[in-house]
Amino acid sequence: MKPWLLLDTVEVSESGDVFRLFQHDNHFSIKLNNVELMNSRMHGSEEELGRLACKKIEALAKPRILVGGLGMGFTLRAALDVLPAEASVVVSELVPAVVKWNRETLAPLAKNPLRDRRVSVHEEDVREMIRAGSGSYSAILLDVDNGPQGLFRKSNERLYTMKGLYAAFAALRRQGVLAVWSSAPDLDFTRRLRAVGFQVEEVRVNARSGPKAGGYHRIWLAVKPLPVVVDNSPKPAYPGGRTRPHRSSRSRFGGREQEEQGTFREAPSRPRRTKHKKKARKR
Repeated sequence: MKPWLLLDTVEVSESGDVFRLFQHDNHFSIKLNNVELMNSRMHGSEEELGRLACKKIEALAKPRILVGGLGMGFTLRAALDVLPAEASVVVSELVPAVVKWNRETLAPLAKNPLRDRRVSVHEEDVREMIRAGSGSYSAILLDVDNGPQGLFRKSNERLYTMKGLYAAFAALRRQGVLAVWSSAPDLDFTRRLRAVGFQVEEVRVNARSGPKAGGYHRIWLAVKPLPVVVDNSPKPAYPGGRTRPHRSSRSRFGGREQEEQGTFREAPSRPRRTKHKKKARKR
């Protein structure tokens, strides 16, 4: 069996984590501390993340997208294929080596998405970019770690706490969408999204693309709703400039307001009906 070929190794000085890029024929794998983060054979759900999120915001003019986690570029490519020419996409990738690999070795996998003029790359934490968003993003796409339950870095879970979700909510435009990828369902995360104020849809998607797709992943599509409009307009006037009186027990013939003004009139009394016994007929 042909072994995997190690192409590059990069150590992140701040955390001490080691990222490695491997190749096997036409397939690639990225590992973090000898645990596989992703590979090019399984990218169907990553593509669905980009496609489904951007389909949700088709009605928004000049959409601005934040993609958290570059991966191998599949989510970014799927988003670009849906977005209009006037869109702008900001990619947040914390590991410079991943950006470098996507510009060089991995570029053909997703048809060179970083060369698209709509794309800009920021090598910084996506949490900081979300905090600075302040209602500017039409969509935020998160493919960070293993989903809401951090597998590789526990610090990534802060994106999915109530505080992190409130920050994402504030960073989105009205009718904007927060799209989150996960390897497994998470009922508590769904509840947190709803508690923040999102309208939530959870979608099960194939992990792989193609007819022989195996396994499933989850994608949450959380929409920031439009504000509730309260109608404070005055009630329509009735003939003579009157407004409709408040209903009360006397509403048919007048009300308390009319009584105070001396214009109240009592309802006419009606004679009480009495029941008469039928007289027996004489035989």
